[in-house]
Amino acid sequence: MSAVISAKGLSKHYGKQAAVDNVSFDIPAGRIVGLIGPNGSGKTTTLNVLSGLYKATAGKILLDGTDVTTMPPHQRTAAGLGRTFQNIRLFRSMTALENVEIGAERPGNTMIGAGGDAALTERAMEALTFVGLGSRANELISSFSYGHQRLIEIARALAANPTLLLLDEPAAGLNSTEKQELHELLKRIAAQGLTILIIDHDMTLVSEAAQHITVLNFGRRIADGESMAVLRHPDVVSAYLGTE
Repeated sequence: MSAVISAKGLSKHYGKQAAVDNVSFDIPAGRIVGLIGPNGSGKTTTLNVLSGLYKATAGKILLDGTDVTTMPPHQRTAAGLGRTFQNIRLFRSMTALENVEIGAERPGNTMIGAGGDAALTERAMEALTFVGLGSRANELISSFSYGHQRLIEIARALAANPTLLLLDEPAAGLNSTEKQELHELLKRIAAQGLTILIIDHDMTLVSEAAQHITVLNFGRRIADGESMAVLRHPDVVSAYLGTE
């Protein structure tokens, strides 16, 4: 299958410290791919380099065959890259609908076209309804639980009609019921054909949702492949559990 995003020799250095060190991987179209590793392994740094928040020290990033390595974040968003953040970043003085409309406004969103404000609102409502919160569209963000704010952030990313969705710790802070709802949402998103790269410490969520997993440790890729095989890999077990 063709790769929606391809990272080749990706590195991010802070002085002599390599947070990401010569990492390469491909994310096939229409798949959910997990990016995992112990704390400090370079997962979020990798996501930040992919989305343009951090400038790569070395390497190349191709999005749908286009070299986006030097593009700023807004241009990568226009090219079809959406993401959420480990720490929720919603506008708390605005309603759920207004927050999601901001996501729908991305340049090149074919679901909006020349439809103006009405098309923008319609697309935002579709995304909110998809995550189960359409009936609360006009409520302020401050009235939503932490778990529902996570869903609104995902809706905002979905409203932009991205080619690739990067999810940074979407299960962080969620209770068991909310995690199950998130898992079901991921399956429904994948059923729409959207490609997802997910970082999360919840191994149950990642192993059940992702068909493919890449593992980082100390900034380097130590395993890559089918989910269950990767989670049984000796180097992965050692990275998480240590050795005698």
